[in-house]
Amino acid sequence: MWVTADGHIRQELRADGRYDEARGSRRSAYTGRYTVTGSHLDYVDDTGFTATGDIRDGVLFHEHLVLHKEDQA
Repeated sequence: MWVTADGHIRQELRADGRYDEARGSRRSAYTGRYTVTGSHLDYVDDTGFTATGDIRDGVLFHEHLVLHKEDQA
């Protein structure tokens, strides 16, 4: 589980290549699939929207978001 510092956005990257992102009280606000190449992530939302992310020094930079592993937030 990756989470923003304020806990508002929570992103679960599942082992099966699926993700589930909650925003505030809105569970599963975004769902889709992701692939990892090295430290780079490519996301494809179930609606077809695409996004990218990179993990650097244990931090996930996902478009404009900065997320930390939940136990490190």
